[in-house]
Amino acid sequence: MLEDRLTGIRPYLLSLLRIIAGFGFCLHGFQKIFGVLGGAGGSGQPAQFLTLIWVAGILELVGGLLILVGLFTSPAAFILSGQMAVAYFMAHAPKGFWPVHNGGELAMLYSFLFLYLFAAGGGPWSLDRVLFKKKGGPASS
Repeated sequence: MLEDRLTGIRPYLLSLLRIIAGFGFCLHGFQKIFGVLGGAGGSGQPAQFLTLIWVAGILELVGGLLILVGLFTSPAAFILSGQMAVAYFMAHAPKGFWPVHNGGELAMLYSFLFLYLFAAGGGPWSLDRVLFKKKGGPASS
């Protein structure tokens, strides 16, 4: 069966999912903090220091980079999952019920993706695995 043949690569796919998600997420932080890639809210400018959008940008930048390299994956993912849930309910849900209409698909998806990473960890290609000798590589997954 196909499922049996995929068993060996699942841990590596988890790491790949984590890397891609962390890369994409930290780009939002770069936008908000440094004003690059369109800037905060598409303004081309960085977010003002110590505003809610600035705090979100710091979480996105630092948390996204931690997820990218797989360092402190579970705690970082837990915090980011919460951040995205708050972002969804503060910024998107008031605009309507359906995520496709209120622009909240990405916040919803990231929230649940980070919740999964919180439970699953960083996978075999992570600094957590290297630095803390966490089990859970291909042999034990």
